[in-house]
Amino acid sequence: MTANLFSPIRIGDLDFPNRIAVAPMCQYSADDGSATDWHLQHWMMLAMTGAGMVTVEMTDVERRGRISHGCHGLYSDDNEAAAKRTLDAARRVAAPGTQFGVQLAHAGRKASCRRPWEGAGPLQADEDPWQTVSASAIPYAEGWHTPHALEPAEIEALVDKWVASAERAKRVGFDFIELHSAHGYLLHQFLSPLSNHRADEWGGSLENRMRLPLTIIARLREAVPGMMLGARLSVTDWVDGGLTIEDGVAIATAYRDAGLAYVCCSSGGNSPLQKLPSGPGYQVHLAEAVRRAGGLARAVGLIQDPRQADAIVRSGRADLVALGRGFLADPRWVWRAGAELGHEVWRVPQYRRAGEILPKPASAAA
Repeated sequence: MTANLFSPIRIGDLDFPNRIAVAPMCQYSADDGSATDWHLQHWMMLAMTGAGMVTVEMTDVERRGRISHGCHGLYSDDNEAAAKRTLDAARRVAAPGTQFGVQLAHAGRKASCRRPWEGAGPLQADEDPWQTVSASAIPYAEGWHTPHALEPAEIEALVDKWVASAERAKRVGFDFIELHSAHGYLLHQFLSPLSNHRADEWGGSLENRMRLPLTIIARLREAVPGMMLGARLSVTDWVDGGLTIEDGVAIATAYRDAGLAYVCCSSGGNSPLQKLPSGPGYQVHLAEAVRRAGGLARAVGLIQDPRQADAIVRSGRADLVALGRGFLADPRWVWRAGAELGHEVWRVPQYRRAGEILPKPASAAA
């Protein structure tokens, strides 16, 4: 039977009630990495959407890995306690079968920045900036901080931080971990020849540039056995001389062979010179390429129309579809999609009477 947006799927050892995912979205509202009351209401809202897969925001493995002073982390006991309080609350109101994941990350050379509503861009001297790090001492753009090129011993120490954060994630109660190797953050910086000019075992060939994420994957499989692992990947840089789609598929395949259960197929973010197209579903062909190579792929990128999302799954271009801004704009997107496509969906009991005003399908979907 052809899969549709509302058909269940098993990924690794986890069962998901549908093919709809909440993409991780930074909130820039943490207190030294710790979730606040903002996160309490936000994670609870995401839990009630009805999406089968909820991945909470980019969560940094050390303090200097934060994009901004407000970024979420799992590098301290306080971070861990706050995340547990928040996730426990989200589970109490979640749709049945919802699985929760955390996206572990490090911003690398794109750290030490202002929050978006404070102007973004690198922190200035009077804004408590910090030394950024990367694969090579190459700033992201003119006027940005020049990162410290990590020494081999520092890279190994950083892998330990990923392990420690993964162990915290398991204690908090997350169901899966997603590695952030997209959007120009540290793992992407190692993967891309635009930002990795190293001449040692951590740079040069694609095999060497993949060494850091693959090392982290191997260590996490030892540290949190049985926990499903996935990744977000910029499949292409959209810049001449950067990662190509062929490179991205090779990386996704290596991730799969190393034990990752899925790849969320995004793109770009590692250079201001990128020529990135835009529009609904502009990245779906990347998920399709990864899936054609044998990987389980999650599509993402301005997918907001329920019929388009359903068609992506039905046509086999991706296994799941993720929305980010779509859920911020409409937390009841799943309810509306179900009504439009002719599927019965779970609705939190307190809000069920709102179903009377949902749009009725033109014709029921199979």
